[in-house]
Amino acid sequence: MFYYRRKILLALIQKLGGEVLSTPLQKNLFLLTRQQKEKSFDFIPYKYGCYSLQANNDLGVLEKLGYIKKAQKRNSIAWILTSNDNFIELLRPEDNAALSYIYNTFGSYNTNDLIKHTYVNYPYWAINSVILDDLLDDEEKQKILQQKKSLSEKCLFTIGYEGKSLETYINQLIINNVKVLCDVRKNPLSKKWGFSKSHLKDACEKVNIKYVHIPQLGIESEERQDLKTLSDYNKLFSNYEKTTLKTNNSYLLDVVKILQENNRIALTCFEKEVCMCHRGIVANNLMQLKELKDYKLRNI
Repeated sequence: MFYYRRKILLALIQKLGGEVLSTPLQKNLFLLTRQQKEKSFDFIPYKYGCYSLQANNDLGVLEKLGYIKKAQKRNSIAWILTSNDNFIELLRPEDNAALSYIYNTFGSYNTNDLIKHTYVNYPYWAINSVILDDLLDDEEKQKILQQKKSLSEKCLFTIGYEGKSLETYINQLIINNVKVLCDVRKNPLSKKWGFSKSHLKDACEKVNIKYVHIPQLGIESEERQDLKTLSDYNKLFSNYEKTTLKTNNSYLLDVVKILQENNRIALTCFEKEVCMCHRGIVANNLMQLKELKDYKLRNI
């Protein structure tokens, strides 16, 4: 499917001359989305600042479709437009205006200028940067370091990814200073891009969060068929508590160990509402253990 956000990407490459290095493309895209009421892409704080996982995936899709090609330029990747289509004229008027603003304002910036501009003006997205010392003075670096969360309260979190972009989800983990993400899905596959095991693990590792999959605490997909009412969910979870959790108690204790070693971890599954998800049952059973009497439970 040719999503509108991919037209944004192609139009940006076209506006920037048809060939753009990966890092300047990400920075220009980030600045463009700051001009949008409904942002086409979300971003995470990666090692060179703001970075959209979705945009990077879309670039790969567009390459396969033949709209762009990838080339190695010294130590960087360049994205080169290969289509003769005019993507700029396909944009909505407000996005076309935003594109023109980005080009007129930042078109003459080199890579370091763009990086520094985003670091100084949007410090949160620079918290994991590996090049702060190369670009910023002490005062500028301090403003970024102040964005880092140092929450130390012992806490067990639960989080669902329903209705969230991968970047929004990852940022929620960062903001709550989660150290380990425990995936309690039986089968960690998702139709929603970014939330299958390999993608989610990679995204977590990009921001220094450890990913652990514990399928033994999951529920078989066939057991989740035809759930329509809260009563249906309650019956499912009651049976889950009496069978799966009791049979796999040792894996609950594994979670206890992970929590005690890291103090702030999150259990994850799909559903937005914790009352509709077995991760809530797992969390409640954990919180009843004497080993976790000093821990708080939070749903994010």
